Order: sequence, then structure tokens, then C-alpha cells
Amino acid sequence: MQQAFHPHDLVWLTHESDLTGALPDWVAAQWRQTLPLVIRRDRDAAGRLPVGIRGLKREQRAAAWVAISAVRRQVTPESLSETGFLLRSPFVSLPPVQAAIQLAQQRWPWVWGITGSVGYALATDMPVIHGDSDLDLLIRCPEPVSHEALMRWQQFSQQLPCRVDTQIETSHGAFALTEWLRDGRVMLKTNDGPRLTATPWQEIA
Repeated sequence: MQQAFHPHDLVWLTHESDLTGALPDWVAAQWRQTLPLVIRRDRDAAGRLPVGIRGLKREQRAAAWVAISAVRRQVTPESLSETGFLLRSPFVSLPPVQAAIQLAQQRWPWVWGITGSVGYALATDMPVIHGDSDLDLLIRCPEPVSHEALMRWQQFSQQLPCRVDTQIETSHGAFALTEWLRDGRVMLKTNDGPRLTATPWQEIA
């Protein structure tokens, strides 16, 4: 069975030469096989994975493609949200990690994970976060869930010791939870670009 990859998954390669695309010069200078790439949203007729490369500076971001066969390791956002894993992190005392621990200690009717800079730090032990870092999260929701359940998550998140930004991942794309709760319609991020919709769990023509 072919391995499944989803946006925000972190993947590791063995060689920089596995990357294809027009890459800026800093990629070659900073390449380390110990650091991951992040799966991004895009579509490729040849079946390659769309990946994003993170540089040492905040503005250093690059898009590339990689063959699935070149991936030697994969870490999902969901695996980073396990309580035991969070408690072992060298960043356990920082507010965003403390916030994630509080979420992990609750019972939720869905699977959720950690993305963004906090997810990157947890997966690599690289000190790319600080006490004021935001906590970016995703909730896997292939099927619609109740407004009340999402509101409970949002209200709990707003009481945590850092700013929390949650994305809802449907089978067709992702949208911002705050936007859905506020407006009842969202800008859905898909592999073919953003789509404004009031039905994010339904396929958009």
C-alpha cells in the first residue's frame, strides 16, 4: 500500500539532489539532511510531493517537489500532540508547548495535531520558537462536526497561555476555525487554490 502524505506532514530526504524546482541559492548553502521539509498544498501530474523548505531566516521559504520514493522519514502533526511526547520536549516550559499539553489532556471527538514553528521545533529540537510564539493547530475533520463541539475547542483554546490558530482539515481542503465560527463561510485552501464556500465538507466544482 502506498504511503499517505498530507499537508503539514514533515518529511526527511537523504540528498538535496532529490529536490526539483527553481531553488534559491540559500537552499544549497543551508541544506541539512537532518532537517525536514513540510508537505504543502499543490498538485502534480507526475505524482511528486509538493514540499516547502524552511531557511534559517524567517523570510527564507522555498517551494519544491520530491518523488515519494525519496522520502526516508515522515512525521505527522498528530504524532506531535501526544502528551508523553510533549512532556519530553526540551521546550516543555515554553507557553506554546504548555498550551498543547493542556489541550492533550482533554478528550476531543477528533484527531488533532501541531503545525507551524512549534511543530517544527518539536520534531527537530531546533530552537525556532520562543515564549511569545503562536501555537498553530489542525483538526482532522473528514466529516462535518457540530458547531457546539468546535465552539468548545475554540473557547478552551482562548484560555490557553498563548495565541492559538486552528485550521480544520476536511477531505477537500482546510479553513480557519475562527472564520467558520464567525461567518459560517470560509476561504477553503485546496490543492487547486483558495475557494470561498459555505460548504467546506462538500466537493467544490
